[in-house]
Amino acid sequence: MFIIAIIAVVNALGYGIIIPVLYTYSQRFGMSDFENGLLFAIFSIFQFISTPIIGRLSDKYGRKPLLVFSLAGTVVSFLLMAIAPSSLFLYLARALDGITAGNIPVASAFISDTTEPKDRAKGFGIIGASFGFGFIFGPAISALTVGYGSTIPFLIAAGVSLIAVILTIVFLPESNRNIGQVIKGKLFDIKHLVNSIFDEAVGTTLLVSLLYSFTLSLYIYAYQPFSVKILHMSATEISINFTVFGIVGLITQLLIIPRMNKIWGEKKLLTGSLIMLVLTFLMNFLSRTYLIFLIISIFHSLANSFVAPLVQTLLSKEMDAKSQGSILGLNASYISIGMIVGPIMGGVVTLLSIPFPFALGSVVTFICFLISITILKKPHPKQAAF
Repeated sequence: MFIIAIIAVVNALGYGIIIPVLYTYSQRFGMSDFENGLLFAIFSIFQFISTPIIGRLSDKYGRKPLLVFSLAGTVVSFLLMAIAPSSLFLYLARALDGITAGNIPVASAFISDTTEPKDRAKGFGIIGASFGFGFIFGPAISALTVGYGSTIPFLIAAGVSLIAVILTIVFLPESNRNIGQVIKGKLFDIKHLVNSIFDEAVGTTLLVSLLYSFTLSLYIYAYQPFSVKILHMSATEISINFTVFGIVGLITQLLIIPRMNKIWGEKKLLTGSLIMLVLTFLMNFLSRTYLIFLIISIFHSLANSFVAPLVQTLLSKEMDAKSQGSILGLNASYISIGMIVGPIMGGVVTLLSIPFPFALGSVVTFICFLISITILKKPHPKQAAF
């Protein structure tokens, strides 16, 4: 757990460095808001294809080799963005990172391998906090270095991701005690992907994950044009804000989730977090001053910090021990679908009005909340096996 947490911190540093500056960096190539939406989405398009394959392969061949492969792809993609002579290279870099983007589901499978079901909320909270810790210092690094050159944050991101590769190779033990004991099936099965949403055990949870990921990617995309064009924030100021959000996420996932989970349980926490996101989306849509926007965004970040680890915990309990990598990889595919559609829809809606994506996020999150109530009302069925 300690080693995977360190790897998660270093890996998140890379993403934390580039996310706050990617929008302003793309402006040097004259990209429109809609083209930026496609840039955000292309990563998820290729991630959608690759993550179920990587998840299944981690069940069959082990977690460690697939994690090394994933992290190495991230290193190359960051370097490609740093040297990009045109917007085409940005698209190629994001596509490469998507193809090898298996680090989150594989790292989550490590948690499933090494914790008892009753402790998995805490385990996923720890790994979530590790990513949150990386997102504290990643944006801070961007804030301090982007003034020295727009490519510097990307080079630093490549360097810290390379450290994650080395840590994984040298220190991380293999956690999969059921290597090769996976049910035979296609590595990428569209029919299985579609049918999973109707599965009695995991279908509703996967649907919540899909809709939530749509709103999350919509928010990440909408935040930057709104910050730059409505609030007139610089790349440095955006990076500082992301540092604040990282601090909120760290505190939430490390200290608050384990305590509240003991009191309320995963299901009630999930529905409560979603209704809070409905309200913060709506208030962001209405806000027009920096201070109000920042305060609302902090509460939005607080609610966001609950959802992903709670969904992962519910899915891990709804799936048998031999298929943890498969279900988390499948979940990552649904997340990727949301991450594909979210930025594209954001780019389209932004053509009407820059704040409109926040209104759309509020509506879709409310639908997600209504669906989550069905999870709250029903007991867990017998575990599924994929």
